[in-house]
Amino acid sequence: MKSYASSLVLHILSLVLLAASGVYAAMHGLWFCAAASAGVIAGIGISLYRMQTRQVQTMKRIVDCMKNNDLSQLACPAFSDRNMQMLAEDLSAALKTIRTHLNEEETKHQYYESLLNRVDTAVLVCCENGRMEWMNKAAQKLLGNCNILPEEISGALKNQQAVARLQSRPIPAELAVTATQIQLKGKTFWLVSLKNIHTALEQTEMEAWQKLIRVLTHEIMNSITPIISLADTLSERSVTDSADNFTGRQMQQGLQVIRRRSKSLLEFVENYRKLTRIAPPAKTDIDVHDFFNGLQQLFAGKPFLSFKLPDNLPRWKADRGQMEQVFINLIKNALEACEHTADASVCISVSATGKEWNFQVTDNGEGILPEVTERIFVPFFTTKSGGSGIGLAICKQIVLLHGGQISVESQPNKGSRFILSFPA
Repeated sequence: MKSYASSLVLHILSLVLLAASGVYAAMHGLWFCAAASAGVIAGIGISLYRMQTRQVQTMKRIVDCMKNNDLSQLACPAFSDRNMQMLAEDLSAALKTIRTHLNEEETKHQYYESLLNRVDTAVLVCCENGRMEWMNKAAQKLLGNCNILPEEISGALKNQQAVARLQSRPIPAELAVTATQIQLKGKTFWLVSLKNIHTALEQTEMEAWQKLIRVLTHEIMNSITPIISLADTLSERSVTDSADNFTGRQMQQGLQVIRRRSKSLLEFVENYRKLTRIAPPAKTDIDVHDFFNGLQQLFAGKPFLSFKLPDNLPRWKADRGQMEQVFINLIKNALEACEHTADASVCISVSATGKEWNFQVTDNGEGILPEVTERIFVPFFTTKSGGSGIGLAICKQIVLLHGGQISVESQPNKGSRFILSFPA
């Protein structure tokens, strides 16, 4: 590489000398020399143009790298001139600084995005016209991959309402809406957070029941166990020491009653402890047709039990054992509700979209009273004689552990419909 300054000076001097020579030759009639001088001057002009083009190409390469976000390139000087080398070094340092800054910003962006995707609160950013700009995974799970904010939420933002009822889901959801306006690049955006009130309350309620049951069963079992042990010991002694004594026999009978009732109470308490021992679901891919074929075989003697499933269902990701427990419980309840119905009918239907599974267990049995409907998922509540009141409570807990929802619609003497929805 040549020095840019020396090349530039040499070209200028050559142009001046050749121009003077050409003028002198023309004044003395030396036209050939004058023409030769003009030709050389044109060549030097072309060379000077190429020098400038090399400089421009160097700058253009740097600009193209910046436009294409390829900041890993280094600026190479077109000439060995010290000033040009310093300029190239400065440009390379500037590219490195920009590259480092962009990497830091990208790292921060990935960190905050990962953080927001881990929270269970739906967070999204949208324009004033409702067009979505960004949403975390919780928002995608709640709203799906929609590009426009649902009208219910948009209306709540415009009217400054704290709660929006989302009707577009199989089970309507009530959402707590919190929104803040932010300015980005001269435009106004909404930063919106959504929380499913119903799900949050259900989760809190279930956790409260679990804590209460855990404390009660612990205290009751600690009290009953020594009573059973003592009753066994006294019963054995009464047999050996008072075999012919009427009072001893009465004592023995009383101790046996105490032992029998204590064991019954212990079994009763152990039954309720099941509510606090449900393991996290071990989800696997389930063939839905095979799943319900297995259930149909369990209830083979019930001709009025039917299943309605589309042909091309995708595989369902859930804990098969826990889901069998849920549907067996719901089907048994439906069959019992239809015991006194002439044209009994129990139907299990399934539908699936790209974002949600929907299951319905419908019967035309005796139905449920409105005041009972509100309490059927509460632990220990039952309307059956001899019922434990934990069947539907366990069903609800399993559904919640799968991230789903369960609800019931019923009318007395007309039947009931249990609706279960799960994210796909």
